[in-house]
Amino acid sequence: MSMGKFKKYLSVVAVLAAVALVVTGCGASTTGGGTTGGTAPVSITIGIGAPITQGATALGLGMERGAKLAIADMNKSPEAKAAGITFTSTTGDDQGDPKTGVNVANQFASNPNLVGVMGHLNSGVSIPSSAVYSRANIVMVSPASTNPQLTLQGLKNVFRVCTIDSVQGPAAADRATGDLGKKAVFIVDDSTPYGTGLADEFGKEFTAKGGKVLGREKTGDKDTDFKALVTKIKATNPDLVYYGGVYNAGALLSKQLKDGGVKVPMMGGDGLYDGQYIKLAGAANAEGDFATSVGLPLAQLPAGEKFTTEFKAAYPNDEIAAYDAYSYDAATVIMKGVLAAAGKVTAAKVTSPEGRAAVIAAVAATNYEGITGAIAFDANGDTTNKAITLYVVKGGVWIPYVK
Repeated sequence: MSMGKFKKYLSVVAVLAAVALVVTGCGASTTGGGTTGGTAPVSITIGIGAPITQGATALGLGMERGAKLAIADMNKSPEAKAAGITFTSTTGDDQGDPKTGVNVANQFASNPNLVGVMGHLNSGVSIPSSAVYSRANIVMVSPASTNPQLTLQGLKNVFRVCTIDSVQGPAAADRATGDLGKKAVFIVDDSTPYGTGLADEFGKEFTAKGGKVLGREKTGDKDTDFKALVTKIKATNPDLVYYGGVYNAGALLSKQLKDGGVKVPMMGGDGLYDGQYIKLAGAANAEGDFATSVGLPLAQLPAGEKFTTEFKAAYPNDEIAAYDAYSYDAATVIMKGVLAAAGKVTAAKVTSPEGRAAVIAAVAATNYEGITGAIAFDANGDTTNKAITLYVVKGGVWIPYVK
């Protein structure tokens, strides 16, 4: 063979080898919702929006723990492996502040791999942030925002696994006038959408049940000095003080009420239901105070014991906060929606406009048994699970109230 022919022969061989490599590579591509030939899984990001460094951080950190536990479990599931998807998370510290929350929402929306947000805690953060997610076609599932306005905006991407204040407030008033026999209440709220809405609903039902509202005052969610307010409340001689807000300020109000001679229980909503409330108020001051919270106690739920065991193994130095299990369920709802969407548009296209729309549609159709009970949504995106539990502080801990 001449040198010229030999060089042509080598060129042909090289071309054939390159073609073989391309064909082999094509055989390993993602097909349908899964992968073949060892292709790396598609990475999908879930945003976690919560107060981490400021605000109700005990609840916010609990939300982060619950969501991360759910993501770890889903990544081990046969469903995620079959779909060829690995879930990751990114946490946005909204600090319980609406402006900061919107900044977090914009950061999430700029992430091309992020298709869902588990958050936020505060209704005042969730409401403005939800508009950002709507424009980006990102599904949002809140584990804790209870103000009805959140799901009355007509946004198709917004859901929550917790029930709303128009359920929680009246439930608290019914227990207050019924089981507790309270007849006269002074109402305080922290001026946030959550605190104001909850206090409004409580007051309406308390009056409807024959109780008397002696007064109503507004404070700030970052206030620490309530001495003047305590003096005013004391003069009305209530047999109950109702507080719409979260534990940070609520605990200080309870402490200062007792220190100021107002020796009656304080009651509030799910924002008070955390061990930090008792620590900040002091166990003696908090003793006998009440809080309603959404859902049933974990011990009464079929999957509660399993979740508690798994939580303790993952976070041995932390206590389960009010929304850890709800955050687990909220994150799971999003991930199940992603897997369902991948089955329709393929895993690689979940982050596309078509894929994001499919995720939202799949979340809207949710119907399964979660850690917190049955999970399904009505036309507004609200949970169909309306259970409310009343808790009381006894011996320095929150326990379900039994008459």
